[in-house]
Amino acid sequence: NVGFDGFTLVQAKDVFEDYKISGGLKGPVQLNNIGLIAIYENLKNRVDQRTQVSRQSFEDVFSDDIIKKTVVNDIKHQFSFPFSEVSSLRLTTNLRFDKVTTLSNSPTTLKTPNDNFILFGGLLEYVFDVTRPISLNINNGFKFKTWLEGYNELLNPNTDFYVLGLDLRNYQKIHRNIVFATRIAANTSLGHQRLLSYLGGVDNWLGPQFDYSILPDPSQNFQFQTIATPIRGFYQNVRNGNSFALINNELRVPAFKYFSNKPIKSSFLENFMVVGFGDIGAAWTGTNPYTSDNAFNTILIEDFNYEIILQNQKEPIVYGYGFGLRSKLFGYYVRFDYAWGVDDGVVLDPVKYLSLSLDF
Repeated sequence: NVGFDGFTLVQAKDVFEDYKISGGLKGPVQLNNIGLIAIYENLKNRVDQRTQVSRQSFEDVFSDDIIKKTVVNDIKHQFSFPFSEVSSLRLTTNLRFDKVTTLSNSPTTLKTPNDNFILFGGLLEYVFDVTRPISLNINNGFKFKTWLEGYNELLNPNTDFYVLGLDLRNYQKIHRNIVFATRIAANTSLGHQRLLSYLGGVDNWLGPQFDYSILPDPSQNFQFQTIATPIRGFYQNVRNGNSFALINNELRVPAFKYFSNKPIKSSFLENFMVVGFGDIGAAWTGTNPYTSDNAFNTILIEDFNYEIILQNQKEPIVYGYGFGLRSKLFGYYVRFDYAWGVDDGVVLDPVKYLSLSLDF
């Protein structure tokens, strides 16, 4: 979790919007987490092209007070070929250089050499979108995206890494601007290196909580990690693995706008929304969620002179339900969720979420 920080983006474009140039800066609230980005877009011809150059730095603290600073330099070039107004095929090539430095806070770490990683790969996506925006966070229609992503370290065999994924969303009109929104998302990682997905929580959670009791499968060569969201009613890492699948349902009711026949001057009241939701999902390692050797079936209890490993067979699928409030506040779309999670048939204590994001 990167924490709370500021981000500034400036964009310039010509009058016909054929060419766009963007530049951004992340920080400086966290001085060890500075980011820079520059984007050039050529939208004049049928095949859209986009070049993006970015630099990101962050620090990780490990045991024995070891601090490692990672600097990621990344360049991407995307080609987007539209089949129609609502569908397109997109190919993004990517070259990334990671430099990992162990900071010198002791005589031992002073001698630690830097680790350098050069990755080359790409992302192939198919996007279909027939949604129609009604208002902020209220859509009608259907859209989906499926993708295949792959990387490999240059001059280093057996470092291939692949991700196959799907994200499908439907927004069904109930009455006027009341919408029932559904999302189905899943992905799996393959190859000699894997992507570790932590199930639970919400996107852009302010003050995220992480469950450290469930350990990743040590037999997997996990090199990357991500959060699989939203599964409300749980902390992050209620389940983990190289594959995940989830279904989200939300009934979105813009409370004041639905009953008003006149324009609402207040941005907070105009975008105020009451939401009822239900989430269900699983993350696992292996062929399916019910494989007995999944990491969430192992509990490690250790002390200075003993170690106990407990094996059980938990229900791999978890679900949560609850309600939420949404609105625009000081220019940000703020979400509050209150959810109960059900794990292995047991209803857990409710969890509160405050986050900054749209949609799911």
